[in-house]
Amino acid sequence: MRAVPSRFDPTGHHRVSSPRRQVSRLNPANRLWGSNGVAFGPDGRLYVAQFLAGQISAVDLATGDVDVIVPMDGPIRSPDDLAFGADGSMYVADLVPGRVWRRDPAGEYRLVSAAVTNPNGITCVGDRLFVNEMKPDGRLLELFPDGGEPVVLTGGLALGNAMQLGPDGHLYYPHMITGQVWRIPPDGGVPEVVAEDVHEPVAVRFDRGGVLHVLSRGAEGIVTRVDLHGTGSRTLVTSGLTGLDNAAFDAENRMFVSSYASGGITELHPDGRTRDIVPRGLDGPYGVTVDLGGTVYAADHYRVASPEPPGDGTRDDVTTLALLTFAHGIVADGDLLHLTSQYGTVVTYDPADGSTRERMTGLDRPLGVAVAPDGALVVAEAGAGRVIAIGHGDTTTVLAEGLVRPADVAFDGGGRCYVSDEGAGSVVRVPYGDGDGDGGTTTVAEGLRAPQGLAVLGDDLFTVESASRRLRAISLTTGETRIEAQDLPVGPPPGVVSGTAPALFAGGMPGLAPRFAGLAAAPDGSLLLSADGEGTVLRLAPVPAGT
Repeated sequence: MRAVPSRFDPTGHHRVSSPRRQVSRLNPANRLWGSNGVAFGPDGRLYVAQFLAGQISAVDLATGDVDVIVPMDGPIRSPDDLAFGADGSMYVADLVPGRVWRRDPAGEYRLVSAAVTNPNGITCVGDRLFVNEMKPDGRLLELFPDGGEPVVLTGGLALGNAMQLGPDGHLYYPHMITGQVWRIPPDGGVPEVVAEDVHEPVAVRFDRGGVLHVLSRGAEGIVTRVDLHGTGSRTLVTSGLTGLDNAAFDAENRMFVSSYASGGITELHPDGRTRDIVPRGLDGPYGVTVDLGGTVYAADHYRVASPEPPGDGTRDDVTTLALLTFAHGIVADGDLLHLTSQYGTVVTYDPADGSTRERMTGLDRPLGVAVAPDGALVVAEAGAGRVIAIGHGDTTTVLAEGLVRPADVAFDGGGRCYVSDEGAGSVVRVPYGDGDGDGGTTTVAEGLRAPQGLAVLGDDLFTVESASRRLRAISLTTGETRIEAQDLPVGPPPGVVSGTAPALFAGGMPGLAPRFAGLAAAPDGSLLLSADGEGTVLRLAPVPAGT
């Protein structure tokens, strides 16, 4: 496997070790773990808030070099937007815990406020600091770093997000739910609608000429330009950059955009042409699967994506099939895909027509999913410590409960069901079908270090030990185990202990994604691993005989 710089290893020296398998990437490594709010810092670099990573990086636009400024094991848990004050201090909206931070030029942190729910859009006007809330009936507030009481400028925001001071001295902000852009004076007053029927607005930005740009969070990568000086005419540019999140203009009026769905930093030209600064890729990936035709699919938190063989470097080398929010587990079933979501749902997705069908709701952090021999969906419900089966009529049967934190599910050729229990450090067999055991679980392997992804090839059951970054094989005949591969790029970078954010934030919306290294068996005898540490899918192919 060719080593390149990644978020897991910026040196590019990391190698996966395996005497039994040849390891290759299906897509290039991703250097940014998602990219959300962006702003130019006093040093001229573009600073990027990375919600999924819980860190903030700085990008040199001339070289594409990425440096971590706020590490993922620091005090800030889920940075979604950022802005710089007049003195060079960086202010950060820490979405999930509901905090706003100040990081001064010396690198010291200070909590500005813990009284904002879902803080997202943030901007500075000289020495003044403003933030809005990403929730129904949200507020827009002025905060005071010296400890003064917050001032509410207005309420009623329908999911606020990235905002900016306009050339007319008003604060402009989107209503994500209603497709509108609003404005209000920074000293308060009556808010007014500036634009309606805007395509899925997520951020508003003004270029150096005072033209309003409204970014869309949708699949097409639409940017709506609004001329506020004259007729109010609109121009739409379709960039093809899925899941735009934010933008910043440099001194030469060049526009640089981020993507919550695929990371990266891209220069977007007025005519829609793009130039990669930091190439996009996979934010996770989490669950991974492969259909009978060999097409690989990944559940990538915000989308269903298909990694492709690396091309000439001018494209993502990842195809977005659909934006399906908070997707984590995935399994192919003929022409269909079944997915679990951090929303607590299980859905069936048809790639042919893009339709989805809800199969189950109200689950507690469902992760891995597998198709049973009778066609039922078997789901590891991590938060509830149980395994359930969803039948053809979407009826639910509890197969096992009392587990610590079940992560994944797999069936062997005889129709026997196996579950990895990440919390207990074990793999267990769960009875499934008539005559399969006495109703209790049987331990297959124990003493494992946070086993997650599961897959079966012939007589071997494979699991990813995420805490030790190893792939372990377990003989289903003898119970003997062996290390199939090690030094896997899964989880946070070596030496980093990432914080655990709350599972939910206000309004029932999920928080940070749980780490989940998925595994799947391909028809050709290869194993496919979601290397969530570096943003790739790895293929581990058997070493040819005699090699």
